[in-house]
Amino acid sequence: MEALASLRPTFPSLTHRPNKFSVRRSIPMDLHIRNSGSLASSSIRAQQPLQKLVEIRNNLWGYFAHFSGRGIESKDGFATVAPVTVPEENALKVKEWEVGMFQDEVAASQGIRIRRRPPTGPPTHYVGPFEFRLQNEGNTPRNILEEIIWHKDKEVARFRERRPLLALKKELDNAPPARDFIGALREANLRTGVPGLIAEVKKASPSRGVLREDFDPVEIAKAYERGGAACLSVLTDEKFFKGSFENLELIRKAGVKCPLLCKEFVVDAWQIYNARAKGADAILLIAAVLPDLDIKYMTKICKMLGLAALVEVHDEREIDRVLEIEGIELIGINNRNLENFEVDISITKRLIEGERGQRIREKGIIVVGESGLFTPDDIAFVQEAGVKAVLVGESIVKQSDPGKGISGLFGKDISLSPN
Repeated sequence: MEALASLRPTFPSLTHRPNKFSVRRSIPMDLHIRNSGSLASSSIRAQQPLQKLVEIRNNLWGYFAHFSGRGIESKDGFATVAPVTVPEENALKVKEWEVGMFQDEVAASQGIRIRRRPPTGPPTHYVGPFEFRLQNEGNTPRNILEEIIWHKDKEVARFRERRPLLALKKELDNAPPARDFIGALREANLRTGVPGLIAEVKKASPSRGVLREDFDPVEIAKAYERGGAACLSVLTDEKFFKGSFENLELIRKAGVKCPLLCKEFVVDAWQIYNARAKGADAILLIAAVLPDLDIKYMTKICKMLGLAALVEVHDEREIDRVLEIEGIELIGINNRNLENFEVDISITKRLIEGERGQRIREKGIIVVGESGLFTPDDIAFVQEAGVKAVLVGESIVKQSDPGKGISGLFGKDISLSPN
């Protein structure tokens, strides 16, 4: 089955929650609607057979016809709704809206609070009192992560138009070979006795602004490599982090041997193919954004392309979801809450102690500690908790010599050729 993030319209959506009004569209299976306009409750859920969902979607037009005064036949105090023909030119927009609503429902059922796109309501040819074009707090991102995701959804749609997936797949023939990202982390951990370092090439962040004015991605990458980094993380988001895929390509073409993580906000499988075409060896998948089906589908694509998938979590529910997915090899625990950017490094310890830690060890999963790591004591704390790798950006990229910043972070020289 294709994943929700990559499908274009297949599934129906049965509810629509336009902003604070939370209007629910529950359609009785027999589509008998009382003249008063009240509707019988229907407990349709995503796990029901697809055939039933499709049947209900096909009858939605009759439901809206009732409220627009068309196709109504009265009988014994009931109104039977007749189907309405959808203009062909509107069909795609309708189905795209339905898929978007279905995605949000599935995500919400898994505790995902980040909406994939603004709740702007159905296409304009939906008529009657259920057409919503409200401009209020419901159409405003609730936090910075949601703002990033809404922007990314539109950005990827534009990129897909310029470089369709079929054309992008052809570019893979000329991509440099994928390198062993996970193997590099394991080797560094064994060699140094401390967590393998994923050093981040990062110019700016929404919470901290510009971190380094004299930003040369290639020189920073080379300094990291000299300082003992096992792998590198390269920010590719332009609007919020001032990164780019050009930086990723430049670092790869400069001969830097460290495997590269594409640090992107993935909402579509197209981005994974694009990352591989640009020379990435790994990519980030955020559990706060992606439902389980997306993560399963995207990790399979990664394996097919030779990419490592770093699946990032922040709380207990997210890590429990990810641990239920087969084939996960790399879990990142972000100590920063991406909704409000608050940092607490104790989150790493809390999420991997007890039974969860045992499951992680049994599965052979490498845990990566992320965010809020500035001192040797911080590194020691997350290492004692059980992490085998750390992802660090701000505390070393701001140093005049990022390579020496690595020594300061770990409290010792971890380079391949220590002085």
